[in-house]
Amino acid sequence: MTDGLMDRRSLLCGAGALAAGWAMPALAADFASRRIMVTVRGSGRDVLLIPGLASGPGIWNGVTGQMPGYRWHLVHVRGFAGLAADANGSGPVVQPVADEIARYIAAAGLRRPAVVGHSMGGTLAMMQGLRGLASRVMVVDMLPAGAAMVGGTANGMGYLADQLSQYFTGTAAGRRYLAQIVAQAPGAEGSNPEVIATALRDLANTDLGPQLGRIGVPMSVVYAVGTDQAQSVEITRRFRAAYAAKKDAKLLPIGPSGHVVMADQPTRFNAALGNFLKGV
Repeated sequence: MTDGLMDRRSLLCGAGALAAGWAMPALAADFASRRIMVTVRGSGRDVLLIPGLASGPGIWNGVTGQMPGYRWHLVHVRGFAGLAADANGSGPVVQPVADEIARYIAAAGLRRPAVVGHSMGGTLAMMQGLRGLASRVMVVDMLPAGAAMVGGTANGMGYLADQLSQYFTGTAAGRRYLAQIVAQAPGAEGSNPEVIATALRDLANTDLGPQLGRIGVPMSVVYAVGTDQAQSVEITRRFRAAYAAKKDAKLLPIGPSGHVVMADQPTRFNAALGNFLKGV
């Protein structure tokens, strides 16, 4: 009797979730990739959500659960947040993942969806914009040059990033240290340290700044600021300078917040995202 009651409850919960349209994600039909996995949640206008370095789709739970009316395509990069590395376990990560996201857009028959990316996902979102595959692009707390996030340049930081990547992946001490960093990072549990190290190296060697003028669709950049006024002014200066080539880009500081803006300031972030998506 108890088992039957539980089965009926499960059935009712499942039916209710399907009726709600977003509660139960489903794997994207007819798409297989050794680089990414995509789940689809909700119904309505198409929006791709791309998480950042070492993160999984769970970072968007506060978005998908609070904003009905969209069909969310949640990208999960293999090697991050509990997903086996597969093809991301060797060779470059960022460019091949960008290629697979583009392939997914085509395979799913999406007509220039809105693309939103956090951190490394912001880089991947801009790459889709440069390919002409997005109707609009939102970048969350990421500069067009990955090295600039730590005050460097692709030319200057590239060599250092290569050396650090070799240390993190090629030595026992480096692998242990990176594993400790991953274990302490929110949402990074189960991430592959070697994939993280390679992605960091890729980002340090990537500078999309000179190409931003080629993104011919609306673009918004949300970035985190803290409580220190002088620091906030400097962060704003850096973001404005970095995105100057995209003259119509809309830049919005949100704070006080850490790097994961949608977790630290969910109400304000969702309001910004809602405004961004009005034109979809």
